[in-house]
Amino acid sequence: MIRINDILDKITGYHSDADLDIVERAYVYSARVHAGQVRLSGEPYLMHPLEVANILADMRLDVVSVAAGILHDVLEDTRAEPEDLRKLFGPEVLNIVSGVTKLSNMPTSSTQERQAENIRKMFLAMADDIRVILIKLADRLHNMRTLRFHSPERRRAIAQETLDIYVSIAARLGIYWIKTELEENAFKYINPEEYARIENLVAKSRAEREQYIGTVRDTLRKTMQAAGLKAEVLGRSKNYFSIHSKMQAQSLTFEQIYDLIAFRIILDTVSQCYEALGLIHSLWKPIDHKFKDYIGRPKPNMYQSLHTTVIGPVGERIEIQIRTWEMDRVAKSGIAAHWSYKEGHRIDENISKKFAWIQDLVDNQESFRDPGEFLENVRIDLFPDEVYVFTPKGDIRALPKGATPVDFAYLIHTEVGQKCVGAKVNGQMVSLPYELRTGDIVEIVTAKNHTPSKDWLKFVKTIKARSKIRQWIKAQEKDRSISLGREMLEKAFRKEKLNFITLSKTDPMNAVVESLGVKTLDDLVANVGYGKLTPLQVLRPFMAKPQTEENRASLLEKLISRVRKKKPRAGVLVKGVEDILIKFGKCCQPVPGDAIIGYITQGYGVTVHRASCVNALRASPERQIEVEWSTESAERYPVKIQILSLDRVGLLADVASSISKFGANILNASSETKETQMVESFFTISVGDKEHLEKILSAVKKVKHVQDARRVG
Repeated sequence: MIRINDILDKITGYHSDADLDIVERAYVYSARVHAGQVRLSGEPYLMHPLEVANILADMRLDVVSVAAGILHDVLEDTRAEPEDLRKLFGPEVLNIVSGVTKLSNMPTSSTQERQAENIRKMFLAMADDIRVILIKLADRLHNMRTLRFHSPERRRAIAQETLDIYVSIAARLGIYWIKTELEENAFKYINPEEYARIENLVAKSRAEREQYIGTVRDTLRKTMQAAGLKAEVLGRSKNYFSIHSKMQAQSLTFEQIYDLIAFRIILDTVSQCYEALGLIHSLWKPIDHKFKDYIGRPKPNMYQSLHTTVIGPVGERIEIQIRTWEMDRVAKSGIAAHWSYKEGHRIDENISKKFAWIQDLVDNQESFRDPGEFLENVRIDLFPDEVYVFTPKGDIRALPKGATPVDFAYLIHTEVGQKCVGAKVNGQMVSLPYELRTGDIVEIVTAKNHTPSKDWLKFVKTIKARSKIRQWIKAQEKDRSISLGREMLEKAFRKEKLNFITLSKTDPMNAVVESLGVKTLDDLVANVGYGKLTPLQVLRPFMAKPQTEENRASLLEKLISRVRKKKPRAGVLVKGVEDILIKFGKCCQPVPGDAIIGYITQGYGVTVHRASCVNALRASPERQIEVEWSTESAERYPVKIQILSLDRVGLLADVASSISKFGANILNASSETKETQMVESFFTISVGDKEHLEKILSAVKKVKHVQDARRVG
């Protein structure tokens, strides 16, 4: 159990002149306002802010950060008021605590929307003061350590959010020890069976592996000593999540993972690092494509190291990292290693520039109001498997892997992106979908009157490029939709012997605009043109006779008759429209339990996609319509699954039996045996909902020799 004196001693250990008064006062205040509160574990609530503060002290942060860590929950979970914090601890502490505080009282229509707005608020706050996210990471780390006290559903939801958002933030900030611990805990709760399986497999080979680590470590030490290099050599096994991720990405079995062990060599100078690299490559044969020089080209989070993989003793692959002591400190602590906050001072400007991606992330997300789209794009922004390219002047730019010249153009400036007509890479003209590689020199060719193309959305990788292209397309489509919408409204009003143009200038029309949730009359007309609103919704308040339910249904029937080519599916309800043709996207095959979104397709009704579907995200947001699953539906839905397994007699029969046991019909099946004796099978099965599907996948994973079973699409 952590005590406040333990935290104060830690701070004194790395900052002997620190003013501890603010930390002590924060402790007293937090103890008072949290008095009587307990956590799910049964322990006093005060233990949580103390544990958070202790993690911040482990990161060697300033006293303001530690005090804010102790106070981080008081605005959300107690009767404390912002003005109280301002008076007692100053505006700096209040600003940080406010940034960490969730929007728990915000009126939202869904959990996803609340999550999206909380994360958006967090990014805005961390762009202003990065200590907000350091406290948030410490808070999430302790919550993950105590996650076992939540319900299984809550555990899984928190673990998934941790993996999606907080793990990648920790990686972007270079705080790898937090990243690793969050990954391991999240993996344990998201996929407990696979976690236990890998844990068991690793345990079986532990003794043999430790002996191997000792042998390699001794060889490396003797090699460094013989060359007169003073070095520390460390060896470790990879964590379970890292092993699982590699198995998934490369369709490997545990036995096929050769680089389970990694070694680190720490030296005094950069020149010694390169000398050690030469010694290792003369000792063991290197694998060329596995060499990375992060000293010459550091990662955006300031990480520096030499990475090489060699064929070591007994023919096994060994991953070796070589770095200086300063690089090792940065690798462990990331931005916290460069912290220069003192009382009354801001963080060093040069360090702030290293983390300009935070402001970029905020800017990129401003235009995405749909919570599902926002969260999906945040995930993309936070996982930058990066390439490094050069401008013609030699400036380096980082882009996500797979980025194109169009992404590069928008990175330089929005105007450059809008007018991009071509690109030269290393002096040669390339097509716009060309995937840039590290080291490329990129020059953008522009034309004065050129405009973006909708086709660019098929290949751009950055959120900035995608959002700017969609904004331009939206502006163009709005003009066309206003024209179409006005024509539709005038026609509908004429049928009732009314004049739309005359009525559009009246107060009743202003009331209709407000009641339909749009800002201006032009927006209302455009929404009619897009298909988001029907002319009837605008016309109804002006009709002479109040519409009975029967009459209203009759008019709606006429409006949707063009798209009713067969009996509609009863599994999905469309907000504001009844009895309209529903189609399900073949690309993602949604089932009840999935978050879904609908898109109006002219002449074909509403197409329903999973909210995270790439095709849905690329579609025009103006054609979006709210849909939800019907609670009364007992339909079955097709969904495609992929199964990876080792080949054996009777495998497919056992898999089919596991599927049928849960009452799912197999609609289609195909199977292929690879050269590695791995079998890749695809089944299309009919399920009732997402929970039904998860039970089937869990059962299939238990079939002998099955390595993985997952949903496709």
